[in-house]
Amino acid sequence: MEVRPWHREDRRHWVIARRSIRWPDQISYYIAYCPAETTLDELIRIAGSRWAVEECFQTAKGECRLDDYQVRRYPGWHRHITLAMAAHACLTVLKAREADAGKAETDPPSSYPLPSPNSDA
Repeated sequence: MEVRPWHREDRRHWVIARRSIRWPDQISYYIAYCPAETTLDELIRIAGSRWAVEECFQTAKGECRLDDYQVRRYPGWHRHITLAMAAHACLTVLKAREADAGKAETDPPSSYPLPSPNSDA
């Protein structure tokens, strides 16, 4: 449902209600502020991605100390958050590479590499 339609011509405010499939009596509400041309499908997709973002922040809190900051001004907070999220991204990539390497060690190769022309073999 659109709210405050008089605010700006190029922006819209929406209230989105989402009912859980697993627990139909639980309803989540979102307030969205978006460009006027944003479709309802886009709003729903973005609202649904919230849980992935929440999980990312929870993991970063545990692994990268995202929530351990004691700053008094925005620049210090921003630097801490940026560094913690960069560390989390690095750890995620390393974990994915390790999983791929483990898979590669257990799977038989599809073909054997040919020796290079400069090799002694």
